[in-house]
Amino acid sequence: MGFGNPVRSDDAIGCYVIEKLKEAGLENERISLFDMGTGAFEVLFKLLGHEKIIIVDAVINTGEPAGTLYKVPASEIQSAIQDDPMVFLHSIKWDQALSYTRKIMQENYPDDITVYLISVDDTHLEINLSDEVKTAGDKVIGLIHDEFFQ
Repeated sequence: MGFGNPVRSDDAIGCYVIEKLKEAGLENERISLFDMGTGAFEVLFKLLGHEKIIIVDAVINTGEPAGTLYKVPASEIQSAIQDDPMVFLHSIKWDQALSYTRKIMQENYPDDITVYLISVDDTHLEINLSDEVKTAGDKVIGLIHDEFFQ
């Protein structure tokens, strides 16, 4: 699953990774590739029936240079569930959506979720990625390819 806004420069890195994986023909009966855009709560429906999940997204204000790559298990960054029946589902982020999904799916929630976060500085209205962030995205593509096809 790639997250990001394709018109906010480097924020689009998750979408870029999914697009390149699809172009490489890596989607098949075992592997689903989802460009999630900025929609987070749809995570619930995409996780059903999958055993291993990889999420790619941008992260801002890390204090590290743009293009710095982080690989973390989703359990390390999931947000606490807000037990507010009025929570506005269109405004939550994917980490919050994972928490809700875990609560809803219970024993059907996949145990194997990895998140690749790429540090970004530029989220201005722009359709191009910076070279540093694109290079990090290409590295993630290689890591995913090696994990599933080596």
